[in-house]
Amino acid sequence: MIKLLGRLPYNPVIALSGGVDSMAVADFVGRSRSVRCAFFHHGTSASDAAARVVQDYCSQRGWILHQGSITKDRPVDVSPEEHWRIERYAFLDNLNEDVVTAHHLDDCIETYLWSTMHGTAKVIPYQRNRVIRPFLLTPKKELVDWATRNSVPWVDDSSNSDTKYMRNYVRHNLVPHALTVNPGLAKVVAKKVEKINEDIDNNSDYCYN
Repeated sequence: MIKLLGRLPYNPVIALSGGVDSMAVADFVGRSRSVRCAFFHHGTSASDAAARVVQDYCSQRGWILHQGSITKDRPVDVSPEEHWRIERYAFLDNLNEDVVTAHHLDDCIETYLWSTMHGTAKVIPYQRNRVIRPFLLTPKKELVDWATRNSVPWVDDSSNSDTKYMRNYVRHNLVPHALTVNPGLAKVVAKKVEKINEDIDNNSDYCYN
């Protein structure tokens, strides 16, 4: 089931990457809201392929699409992942709109494990400026299932399997071992997400099949 944390804005911008998570979220939200979308190009061939999927999908749905791209060179002491993140959020912040992202429970687990190994356990917050993350309690498999059942198009980015990027290393190598040690890790992290975000106007008891 798709489970919400907090309330969806009435006229949100959906941050689309072209991947299954954000495309499923766009379809889900677009069934009850008037939406616009935002796509950020990372300057890679994978972003070229994703841009085509996103542009075609938004055109078919009649949705306005905001597009942005890298504007600054990457500092030598900053990883590509971090540089892309900084540039992407700068683009979303500049929209000055309520932006919904597709961050989900699996992302929270990865962040929790990574941050724990650096000495301070953290979970992803519901809100950052006007960027909100209402799907933090939803497992990724539920978004994949939604996209599959509703024939939502998406593109698979092959770089997501490249473990030279730390996020991918955590996802593909650390998370499976952690789940072997504690199969209930998702429930543990979900409770932490709810706890740290307990002051929001919460409707997390709403579930959607």
